[in-house]
Amino acid sequence: MTCLTHVELVWMAKRIESWIRFGRVAEEHPVDRSCRVVSFAPDSVFAVVRWSANDYGTIASRILILRAVAPRERYTTVATIHPGADILLRLSGWPKVEKVLRAIDPIEALGIDPIDVAPEHWRHVHNRLLVNEQPRSYTRDQHKAWLRRRRVHP
Repeated sequence: MTCLTHVELVWMAKRIESWIRFGRVAEEHPVDRSCRVVSFAPDSVFAVVRWSANDYGTIASRILILRAVAPRERYTTVATIHPGADILLRLSGWPKVEKVLRAIDPIEALGIDPIDVAPEHWRHVHNRLLVNEQPRSYTRDQHKAWLRRRRVHP
């Protein structure tokens, strides 16, 4: 039996919006008009963007890049993600969220799916942006090395 990681996505226009930026959804179930649950297979990587506002403007922005865990594997609990996940990147505040989104675009421009990027790259982006530094770009050579390492040590 495969245990999936479930992510609750809420969309109430101009109030609460959460969406998947990238990831391979294994299952999707609508809950109601404003909520759905998407699920990911163990070891898959995905990004969730969350944004909320009130009558006066944005009150919270967050991006998470996560790895779905396998049964009996350690994980961190995260609101609306069940049971939890391995957190590769978690940043808050629209300026940082925007920088992460801009860091994803060049990876896709290289023809690399962000779900296949080396996990340490996402941790690097997290750490650099956390201290307001520019992260290094992900390169084809880095990606080739990651794919080789993954084949040798699955």
